[in-house]
Amino acid sequence: MHVPFLNLKAQHEALKQEINSAIAEVIESSAFAGGPFVTRFEQDFAAYCSTKYAIGLGSGTEALWLALIALGVGPGDEVITVPSTFMATAEAISFCGATPVFVDIEERTYTLDPDLIEAAITSKTKAIIPVHLFGQMADMDPILEIARNRGLFVVEDACQAHGAEYKGLRAGSMGDAGCFSFYPGKNLGALGEAGALVTNNPRLKEQVEMLRDHGQRKKYHHALVGWNARMDGIQGAVLQVKLKYLERGNEARRAHARLYSKMLDGEVGVQLPNEAADRRHVYHLYPVRIQNRDATLEALARAGIHCGIHYPIPVHLQEAYRELNLGVGSFPVAERCALEFMSLPMFPELTQSQIESVVGEFKKLSRNPHRDTSQPV
Repeated sequence: MHVPFLNLKAQHEALKQEINSAIAEVIESSAFAGGPFVTRFEQDFAAYCSTKYAIGLGSGTEALWLALIALGVGPGDEVITVPSTFMATAEAISFCGATPVFVDIEERTYTLDPDLIEAAITSKTKAIIPVHLFGQMADMDPILEIARNRGLFVVEDACQAHGAEYKGLRAGSMGDAGCFSFYPGKNLGALGEAGALVTNNPRLKEQVEMLRDHGQRKKYHHALVGWNARMDGIQGAVLQVKLKYLERGNEARRAHARLYSKMLDGEVGVQLPNEAADRRHVYHLYPVRIQNRDATLEALARAGIHCGIHYPIPVHLQEAYRELNLGVGSFPVAERCALEFMSLPMFPELTQSQIESVVGEFKKLSRNPHRDTSQPV
């Protein structure tokens, strides 16, 4: 059976009429850059995240970047984050002129290890960016306590965690700001690039709203040196439609994860994702850890099962950060995970028969790691 890693066509087919109507409304009104459709989505998304404000932006990367700028992070500052994340987390820090300082992740949740934060703090530390990886929030209580005691800002990278919860609190609602990506493959995805920042801080909201629009307080009155980071009207309208179905999609992902975990439970040499007891995981991805990952991935692809790797090279080992002089062995948990992670197909429209096919083929390989993977499964 052919099983794609992601099936956006199936998702959009069910919503096609609503999406087409929303786009037609934008075209009719010609409100293409910002405007009322973005405002309506901002209001709905803030309510969903249990925050006072949401600011629509052009991408999740811009959300992280503008959050840091608005909080005063700049040249000479340091920002603590993890090496096990997409490059955008560190890029946002660097584009402020600051330096990313990495801390290793927890072995079970793959999120920032709070026990390692204090040792990474210096007189230059200005903020902490916990990354809510794969759909699960970081251990926020100790992170926030350290930040309060040290006078540091906390910016949640919630780009993979739309609707995730920590002790009943929504992702993005606990720090000074929460940053989301609406890249098409996310739990809440646009029809292109889009992002948002959520916050309860009115001053931060005002700063980011100006920064996203060339620093304008009002038209042609530039209080700040800003950027063009506005959300498109069409994306705002489409996201407002899709937001109505986010919880249904998240629950489907959680059901798929339970089935995967049940069917793979006890499989020798396979480490399954772990949902911490105080959290609600929304399974943007379902990563397992295995040895011989690359050969297994290729063999599954030949059998029609398409999986992914998130992420094969930790950020500290990327060529772009060579000047930090952080070699292999600097962050052992993140480095082990990078060699072992393989993300199984995960999207709301996934069927039970597809999951059974994925697991069946996966078990053939994991139980016979020495088979000739150059031959079809």
